[in-house]
Amino acid sequence: MEQTHYKKWIKIGLNVAYYRKEKSLTQLELAELCEVSRNHIQKIESGCSASVDVFMTIAEKLEIELWKLFEFR
Repeated sequence: MEQTHYKKWIKIGLNVAYYRKEKSLTQLELAELCEVSRNHIQKIESGCSASVDVFMTIAEKLEIELWKLFEFR
């Protein structure tokens, strides 16, 4: 994976963690809401890629707009 893409995935993962914590959810609780494993959420938050469907579900369960997960602050 190209280094520039890796840095972007890290930022996306940090956004997932930020909004999850803002809702006072654990990784396990978010995983259960999204019907994925806790390990899958952990990998996303650590910078691994995921499908658009998973990101759409995460955004829906966190009650945020999808684009907020991809916002580079």
